[in-house]
Amino acid sequence: MLEVNMADERLTIGELAKATGVATSALRYWEDLGLIPVPARVSGQRRYPASSVELVGMILLLRDVGFTLREVKALVTPRPEKSRAWQELQERKLAELDERIAQAQAARTAIAHGLACPHEDFYDCPNFTAILAARLAGASLQEAHSH
Repeated sequence: MLEVNMADERLTIGELAKATGVATSALRYWEDLGLIPVPARVSGQRRYPASSVELVGMILLLRDVGFTLREVKALVTPRPEKSRAWQELQERKLAELDERIAQAQAARTAIAHGLACPHEDFYDCPNFTAILAARLAGASLQEAHSH
């Protein structure tokens, strides 16, 4: 990884890309979206402050935990006043992740049951037909599989 001297060093877009593992095209896109500040230009080249490495790392981390780029922007954009908006956004994302985890667990359970089913054809399985009927009646997979 590229060593960065934080003392007023400016990085080209290529150096920032190398230091963070993010493609230069993504960095330009993030700049267009306002996720990272428009850098100063020296002889026409973008020159990012060394602190941009940490900002890009923060964007990557927030994306890794499930935030959209729009949500990332809300979280990384400095605000003059203290706001609960960032905390509310995180609380909503946590609820969304809990729901996705529950959906994934229900899907996993359904597949595991399918693998363990003694019936050669799953249409012959009463559990499958009950789940199918519940799903067609509007139940979610979690609700249908819990019957």
